[in-house]
Formats: sequence, C-alpha cells, structure tokens
Amino acid sequence: MKMDVEKIFRMKGGVGKTSYSKNSSLQKKASDKVKYITLETIEQVYLTAKPKSLGIADLGCSSGPNTLSNIREIVDAIEEISRRTLQPAPEFRVYLNDLPTNDFNAIFQALPDFYGGLKNGSSNQGAPPSIYIAGYPGTFYGRLFPDNCLHFIYSSYSLHWLSKVPQGLYDETCRSINKGSIYISDNSPPEVPKAYSKQFQEDFSLFLHSRSKELVSGGGMVLILLARKGPNHIDRGNSFFWEILYRSLASLVRKGDVEEEKLDSYDVHFYAPSKEELEDLIKKEGWSLKLEGVEMFEIEKDVCDGSATSYGTRVAMTVRAIQESMIAHHFGDAIVDDLFDIYGRMVDEEMAKEDIRAVTSVVVLRKL
Repeated sequence: MKMDVEKIFRMKGGVGKTSYSKNSSLQKKASDKVKYITLETIEQVYLTAKPKSLGIADLGCSSGPNTLSNIREIVDAIEEISRRTLQPAPEFRVYLNDLPTNDFNAIFQALPDFYGGLKNGSSNQGAPPSIYIAGYPGTFYGRLFPDNCLHFIYSSYSLHWLSKVPQGLYDETCRSINKGSIYISDNSPPEVPKAYSKQFQEDFSLFLHSRSKELVSGGGMVLILLARKGPNHIDRGNSFFWEILYRSLASLVRKGDVEEEKLDSYDVHFYAPSKEELEDLIKKEGWSLKLEGVEMFEIEKDVCDGSATSYGTRVAMTVRAIQESMIAHHFGDAIVDDLFDIYGRMVDEEMAKEDIRAVTSVVVLRKL
C-alpha cells in the first residue's frame, strides 16, 4: 500500500508527552554542535551583502522549540555584527516552512514569548529588532519562494526524508520487493539500495535547483541531515535504528497484534547519503551553487539526562514523535504504545553490547 507522504507525514504536534516539541533534544544537540558553522555562514552573507532586509528560511521547521531558538541565535549574531560595525541592524524576514500537515499553530502560540525575549535581550540600543515571521506550508521538493528573495536557507534534519517511498521498491503487482525489512538491510535485494539512492538523487537535485533560484547572489545555505560513512548502505549508524523498528514490528506480528502482510508492505521514505554522494550530486548538477564544505560528525549518547528514563526510551520517544503519523496510518493507532515500549527495550539491549551513534552531515553552500 503506497502512502501519500505529503498528506500524512508530520512530526507529532502539540506539547504533550509524546510530542515532537518534548522529544527533539537529540536534534537540538546536533544543531548546537555545528552552530558555529551556521552563524559563520550567515555572518559572511550579511557582511558581504549588507542588506536592509535580510531574508531567512528554515525548511522543515517542524513544531518544536528548536526553530525559534535557532532564529534567536541568528538574530542576536547579526545584531552584534551591526553594533560592532556601527551599521543599522537590518529587518529580518523569516519564513518557517514545513509540510501543510505540520502543527504551525504550536509555533505561532510560542511567538509572543519569543518576541518578548527579543525585546528584553536586544543589544540594538535597547530597541527590539524588526522581525517578521510567517508560516510557509508546502514541500521543499520544488519551488517555494520568488526568485532572488532569500539571503540564507537553513534546514536541519529534514533532507533525509524523501518525497515518497521509492517507486523501485514495488514489483508489477505493486507489492514491496523488500520483504523482511522496512529500509535497506542485509536481507534487501540489490534493487532496494538502488531505488533509495535514485529517489534521493531526484529529490536532492530538485531541492538544490529550486533553492538556487530563490537565493540572492552571495546567499548561503546550511543543510544538516542524517548520513552514512562510506559506500556501504548497511551501517550501524542509521540503518540500525530502522532494523530495530522492523524487529519491534515483527514481535507484534508474532503476538498477533499486526498482520504479517501489513509489515511486508511497509517501507520508510528515508535515505542516509554518503559524503561522496552529496559532493557528487552538488558538483554534477553544475548550477550556480558552490560547495563550501561537507563535514560528518557523530553525537555521543547522554549517559543520563537527569531523569530515570533510559537512553533507549529517550530514543524511542524521539523516533515515535517523528514516525507516529506514518505508523498509525499504516498499522492503526492501537499498536503505537506497545511498539515503542518494545523499541526502547531493544535499543537498550543493543547499546549494552555496542555504542552505536547516528552519523550526521552538515553541508554549506553559497550561490555565486
């Protein structure tokens, strides 16, 4: 059964226990690790262009606190540069983009506190910055903005999500050829990694082409996404977590809570590219975007976050906040609690044997 990703996929909205807002600290930790790259990139753009109105887009903003935290850091950095150079601070045009199903209301409800914090913390001679924030629903696999209107584009933990489950995973009867897996695994036939790689190439190329039109000359992009080390698709960094999700679902099949046919027909719309794939795609397209650099890093697990919650449970809550919409649509809501209880226990069991860290890449681009 094929799913319309654009209409179904979303992070868990609201501010409840299982919401993305309450379960996105791992993403925040990663973005903080490369914050210096983000701020250096937009600072260079600003110093070169010195625009009176600075256009910024966060693509895949979701609904948690991370996006407004990132915007605050960017505004503070630009205001500090303006103060040091004795230049008037620019106005900020901020576009928060995600799929139409995203909980934009959660972001809008947080804006009064955000504006209040800016007013109280401004270094611009006591005057709050002029900042205009808007929600911008739609897929970023295609055009979103007019030509030459953005100075900086930021995307964190979004571009590893494909626009759809790859067509190449299905045979002529529309059945998945990836039985025994929900992503690329040792059990997958060779056609599976090829299908995922092809879909990522199509999506990422379209993303870059669209953004190259929307950025002004000299504008910059910082893209943070899950990745893998080397050519082997079956790594212990990211495919491991999908393997655990499959095993958790399979345990529910054995209990009679999930139909085996349902599991056989479920595949995720995810792909972790290698550094070489990213570099080749950017260089091959030959657009007006210059690759400034690609860095790979891992995030160490927190041994303790100050609570009695195990690391596996925290990972399970993070994955649930991201995947619940797709899983509930395909399998039904009734299995979700049990599924992620099992998932958390399995992660703890595996991590007790081996320290497994997800691999992340940060890509910096500039429009010529």
